[in-house]
Amino acid sequence: MNPRNFFGELKRRNVYKVAIAYAVVAWLLMQIATQVFPFLEIPNWAIRLVIMLIVIGFPIALVIAWAFELTPEGLKRTEFADESPKKSSRNRAWIYVVIVAGAISVGVFFLGRYTSSKQSAELPEKSIAVLPLVNESGDASQDYFSDGLTEELINGLGQIRQLRVIGRNSSFQFKGKAEDSRTIGQVLGVANLLEGSVRKVADRVRIAVQLVRATDGSQLWSQSYDRELKDILAVQEEIATEISEKLRLKLTGAERQQLAKRPTENLKAFEDYLEGRTYRQRNTREDVLTAIRYCEKAIEEDRNYALAYAGLAEAYSFLGALSFIAPNEGRRKTEEAARKAFALDENLAEAHVALGLPYILFAPYNFSLGDREMRRAIELSPSLASAHFHLGISLARQGRLDEALEEYLKARELDPLSSNLARNLAVPYYFKRDYARALELVRQANELGPPLSTTWEIGVYIQNRVFDEALADLEKAKRERKNDSILIYDTGMVNAAQGKRAEALQMIKELEEMSGANLSQAQWIAKIYAILNEKEQALACLERGLAAGAIGTFYKDEPVWDPIRGDPRFAELQRRMGLQP
Repeated sequence: MNPRNFFGELKRRNVYKVAIAYAVVAWLLMQIATQVFPFLEIPNWAIRLVIMLIVIGFPIALVIAWAFELTPEGLKRTEFADESPKKSSRNRAWIYVVIVAGAISVGVFFLGRYTSSKQSAELPEKSIAVLPLVNESGDASQDYFSDGLTEELINGLGQIRQLRVIGRNSSFQFKGKAEDSRTIGQVLGVANLLEGSVRKVADRVRIAVQLVRATDGSQLWSQSYDRELKDILAVQEEIATEISEKLRLKLTGAERQQLAKRPTENLKAFEDYLEGRTYRQRNTREDVLTAIRYCEKAIEEDRNYALAYAGLAEAYSFLGALSFIAPNEGRRKTEEAARKAFALDENLAEAHVALGLPYILFAPYNFSLGDREMRRAIELSPSLASAHFHLGISLARQGRLDEALEEYLKARELDPLSSNLARNLAVPYYFKRDYARALELVRQANELGPPLSTTWEIGVYIQNRVFDEALADLEKAKRERKNDSILIYDTGMVNAAQGKRAEALQMIKELEEMSGANLSQAQWIAKIYAILNEKEQALACLERGLAAGAIGTFYKDEPVWDPIRGDPRFAELQRRMGLQP
């Protein structure tokens, strides 16, 4: 081929036509991927895969166009196709391809824009996310203060019945990130955002906040507060009242009274409580123990601090239910702290959640009392995701799986980026033996937060026979959580499911050493024995654990119990736990 005729040769061989047609069809495919895939909840990796294949395919299409030509006799090399008679109608075929693909592309483009604008329009007007207040003190150790004030604003606004308030876990996903308001609004499902900053210097604090419309970033209201540190609690009430007026919310007398209520007048107690909440959010044994120490310090400063007692109860319930401390000790300390919180403030939603936890998280259960407290907490603070979440746990333990899913979905709506809430959406599907759907939901939750943070989810991996994935997630979790009994138990479960009996028994031995006389790990040991089909050992562990008050997180419908489910002794154990077999 003469180099001077190269571009002419490109035209003769229809390379230009193929390039144009490919570009139009590629644009169509990318529009479908970016506009339609999210609507159908197809994972983002699928979109990236489509784009990557399109890019790789472009040079391949050009090479094929250069070397081959489509003829009535089929695909031939260009040299041979040149010898065949051509029909002019074939030369116009590519034009029809471009026109049709272009029309479809434009249609998909506007469909995506329409559905996007429709979703924006459907955002509830009376909804808000309080984004983390920026710490402008120049001291990173003061983050707990700005984070704590953010959480207090979330809790205060959450008491307004007409207003849907996004929970802390989701709002804090945007800490330190420069996302535009429209994206945040879409992700969190809210029409309004509250953002601002805190500067704490010595005994003074300056808070600057602004209320923003999420759809376009326009400012609805802004205010700065320059106060002495001792007046910080009054500022929260002022901000909440201003927001309710700007959003045209009609506050009831009870709501105004709750907003005006100051949890403590002791600034040191308030700061200790805020620091404790920061540690509590990290959900590891060591961090929750640190949170307990800060709550206790807050209570030493103010013996009438109901919210600190509620925080103390919630922390002890977490440690006891997961056997990080003896479950009977966790239950006792949860009950003590919860009763003190309620005695100090019977209209505190967190106190009612704390009161319900012992009945829901520890055997023997009393679900009617636990459910009553959670529903009362929801009445007092409709946006309190933890109340919906724990009500869902209670319903799942009772075998009321459809109702449990409803409560989990309500909690997720209030805190959409919480990995813990996302993870528990899998529970009803797992217990109904829809293992594929359960695994899909667990994987989605793993994108939001650390895997294997519950005691049931290892069963989802096992039932789906994805042992390599389970072991990879275990290795990842072990790097961050040293000597975590849940991860030792998880490892034993995988070993048992793979038929590695010796390795599974070694994990049981480690758990027995951790249990000691209080038998705190009895239930997890029983699960490993059940997977090994050691029925007598599994039943004996459950019997000893129940007698010692060491049974916390027990789900009667969990598939792991199937090997012993038909045994009358297992049914009797469930009855003694307060469960209906």
